[in-house]
Amino acid sequence: MIGTVDEPGILHELTRVIFEHGANITYVDIAERRERHSTVYFELEDVSAGSEAAEVLLRDLKALPVVREVERAPSFAKVYGKRIIVVGGGAQVGQVVVGAVAEADRHNIRGEKISVDTIPLVGEEDLAAAARAVARLPRAVALVLAGALMGGDVAQAVREVREKGIIVLSLNMAGSVPDAADLVVSDPVQCGVMAVMAVSSSARFDIRRQTGRRY
Repeated sequence: MIGTVDEPGILHELTRVIFEHGANITYVDIAERRERHSTVYFELEDVSAGSEAAEVLLRDLKALPVVREVERAPSFAKVYGKRIIVVGGGAQVGQVVVGAVAEADRHNIRGEKISVDTIPLVGEEDLAAAARAVARLPRAVALVLAGALMGGDVAQAVREVREKGIIVLSLNMAGSVPDAADLVVSDPVQCGVMAVMAVSSSARFDIRRQTGRRY
């Protein structure tokens, strides 16, 4: 994490130094913008933490006039891990989360990292936009659509995110979304459990063998 002044050209200054050291930026985020200062968070590869090359990179970043401080931090992947996004009606979303959180807790106790994010939404336009946005969220690997009726552009959005590698589970509901999803589960608590099993690296559950099935 790099504390800098908040002005045009800051990213250029920082990434120039990173480029000169041969490091590859895998993720970047700008946070804590206030009083003309901000914090820029980078995740890098091709430079080992604690190595001499990493120390030189940190030194050169600290030497920039626009930089106030540089701090090492564990990656979001290490802290929060894979993300499951649950979208839909409040009651159904809540029940899916009950199952997902309970199952994620079992895996996380054993060293995995799986997190669950939610947003209760209504309306085809908002639901479709939320579904498509999952493909842009860092570390998001699965989407659960939890509601009583979804179709139209939401179903098209499901097909699009599946093509980008996102696993999609749906509650058994009216509309065309269940036909577009990887897996359909009637019970919302069980749907949350199966979403975690589908993304876990330790669960013996292969979502590819379940595609198109309904439970």
